[in-house]
Amino acid sequence: MTEMLLAVQQPFDFHECLVFLSRSEQEVLHVTTDKVVQKLMRIGERLILVELQEKGYYIRVRFPGDDVSDAETESIEREVRDWLDLDRDLTPFETMGAKDELLAPLIETHRGLRMIGFPDLFEALAWAIIGQQITLSFAYTIKRRFVERYGDHRVVAGNAYWTFPRAERIALLEPEELRELQFSRRKAEYIIDIAREITDGNLSKSTLQSLSSADIRQRLLAIRGVGEWTADYVLMKCFQDASAFPVADVGLHQAIQHRLGTSKKPTIEEVKRYGESWQGWEGYATFYLWRSLYGNV
Repeated sequence: MTEMLLAVQQPFDFHECLVFLSRSEQEVLHVTTDKVVQKLMRIGERLILVELQEKGYYIRVRFPGDDVSDAETESIEREVRDWLDLDRDLTPFETMGAKDELLAPLIETHRGLRMIGFPDLFEALAWAIIGQQITLSFAYTIKRRFVERYGDHRVVAGNAYWTFPRAERIALLEPEELRELQFSRRKAEYIIDIAREITDGNLSKSTLQSLSSADIRQRLLAIRGVGEWTADYVLMKCFQDASAFPVADVGLHQAIQHRLGTSKKPTIEEVKRYGESWQGWEGYATFYLWRSLYGNV
């Protein structure tokens, strides 16, 4: 098979998803244009370049340069649906948000945006830890170095595409090797420890998915280097938990301040009070508020 069509739960706006995916010029794990996103995916032992483009109420999925088996196609479809949260019914979120002073204009402007995530648990945890207490720009710089040093790549039509490093490879490292990429010692230790837990079979997404959200959160909090913000972020972005709520997130606070037009950022308690109106959709509310920080392109 060289391509397939994916049906999408409406409302869905592929352009809005592309805007999110193209928000950093330093991104190394996918390539976007104004109409297409390309991403290298590890399917079994193969690295397959996957290209997504909108086609009516569907997403057309192509595999440039590859013929893909039925089993591989099924795996790719699951990965894409998970990555872009394609099976979510956003109608309840829109109904709730239409009555909310912060969300109503965002839902109207960005209707159909999905909470785009990280299907791979190691990538989600590592990216969250990389981003702790540094600017987003510097986090992307470190991620690029990390991916280009330890990830796998494939050249298609003269262009190099990368996958996030496998936990099995990072488990073999010592902190000094990540320090060369400007990781702090603590972050290097945290990420290597997590890679070893995953490699040893003590931590897996499939096992966590059998638990309640509250129990997943507690298991994540038990990991060295994972605090409340990181646990909530991973719940949002890896487990697609629409109710996960990173109340201490700096970007969330900036977005609320900007939407209200105030001179002072909200307190944690104020953010929690806003969250009372978003019950069950706190993660999506956060994601739409983040979207407000990078313009209406």
